[in-house]
Amino acid sequence: MKAPRQVLPGTTYLVTRRCSQRQFLLRPSKTTNAIFLYVLAVATRRFGMKIHAFCVLSNHFHLVLTDPSARLPAFEQYLDSLVARAINATLGRWESFWAPSSYSAVALASPADIVDKTAYVLANPVAAGLVRRARDWPGLWSAPALIGGASLHAVRPAAFFRDDGSMPPTAELQLVAPEGFESPVAFRDQVTGALVAAEARAGSAVERRGRGFLGRARVLSQNPLAQPATGEPRRQLNPRVASRDKWKRVETLARLLEFVERYRAARRARRAGQRDALFPPGTYLLRIAHGVACAPA
Repeated sequence: MKAPRQVLPGTTYLVTRRCSQRQFLLRPSKTTNAIFLYVLAVATRRFGMKIHAFCVLSNHFHLVLTDPSARLPAFEQYLDSLVARAINATLGRWESFWAPSSYSAVALASPADIVDKTAYVLANPVAAGLVRRARDWPGLWSAPALIGGASLHAVRPAAFFRDDGSMPPTAELQLVAPEGFESPVAFRDQVTGALVAAEARAGSAVERRGRGFLGRARVLSQNPLAQPATGEPRRQLNPRVASRDKWKRVETLARLLEFVERYRAARRARRAGQRDALFPPGTYLLRIAHGVACAPA
């Protein structure tokens, strides 16, 4: 049985979702960028998420966000489903848009880990050998300067959404700082410094491989139905938490293991007929779909 996902209010995550067969279905274009930004803005407002950073590459996307009300699965289902249907419609395709595995959500254990993963997300176009500077990426990319600043304004794209439908004509998306930082400026400054270092490391790694950078023009000319020529490692670890502090990582994993054990014990009790079995905090699907009793967070 697959390990249950613990969804606790107030958790900050690095969220990742990959396209089917690693195809370039999210390849930057005016239409694709507009669809993703609009749906992200609508989903963020609908489910009360706090977005800290995002980067949409040609075959996957990354978000760094905080989930105040433990609604991440519903947010992801809404975002992924609507993005898939809208972009599939613009590409004239009907097949699965996302890889068959679910999205990855890695809980970030400390403010330092949030800064590290935010810099990782924003340096991704450089690490992938696409552009020399992350700010040159032609797809959706959240500049650190936007954190705590003016909202991004997204207009409902005409490519998929009806004028007389239920979707709002516009949506606003504001990047905010997570908890644990003195101010948005403090978070923004830390992310900016970490991004400079991450870009330098990623650029040096690309040059050592002797591959060079693809560049904006070649990225924009890619066929959305194509996929990378190089393979991808399989059967890699799928982490649930991230922390550069060894002991915080050990502590967080121990709490996660305790959750899994308590969840499975409660599930066995419920299947044996104990309808009032108490599930641990962070139980999501059984709480939403079947109304099981859960201990307070």
